[in-house]
Amino acid sequence: MTLTKSQIRCAIYTRKSSEEGLEQSFNSLHAQREACEAYVLSQRHEGWQLLSTQYDDGGFSGGNTERPGLKKLIADIAAGKIDTVVIYKVDRLTRAPSDFVEPKH
Repeated sequence: MTLTKSQIRCAIYTRKSSEEGLEQSFNSLHAQREACEAYVLSQRHEGWQLLSTQYDDGGFSGGNTERPGLKKLIADIAAGKIDTVVIYKVDRLTRAPSDFVEPKH
């Protein structure tokens, strides 16, 4: 009997707070994505599979969650399309981790 690992659907989220340099053919968002793609590839033996949808926010502050790429990411997580989110650094996702903590009632 051969055991197979289940597939883990991975999304990458990238963010750059200023629009400066985004017009370049290779910018900070590309560098973040490249590093994250390499990490997902390194976990292929664990069943990690990179999703093709890109969740990028160029020119948006990490000080709030009002970002189109982040909103789509959260919606896709809620819809059950994503198992794991890979980010280059936590501050690319948020400056305030409390943004993602639900208050206890």
